[in-house]
Amino acid sequence: MIRERALKVVLVILGLLFFAAFYPALMMHPDPADAMLGVVYATLGVFLVLAAWNTSANRSLIAFTAWSSFAHGGIMALQAWRNEIPHRHLVVAVLPFVIIGIVLIVLAPAKARAGS
Repeated sequence: MIRERALKVVLVILGLLFFAAFYPALMMHPDPADAMLGVVYATLGVFLVLAAWNTSANRSLIAFTAWSSFAHGGIMALQAWRNEIPHRHLVVAVLPFVIIGIVLIVLAPAKARAGS
């Protein structure tokens, strides 16, 4: 019960952050790729808030968010290692994505049992 409540809180906070981060990024006139990624994250944010209503029915969305966060953080870490992006992104971008992935995996709802 506590784990499910914690997951719901995390989903709402994360969803609102993903959604809210889009507007300031859009106002900074990002390049087209960043703007497109921002729209994807804003949309994901809306669906994460909606997923908080029924976490077990939205296991795949929660898993997608966790694993895509690991993937995003991994790509950014590789880019920092190759000096394609500033090394400070390891702390300000990679670390938060890894933390998001870990928290969602730890709090993810259990798989429904057959016949339950």
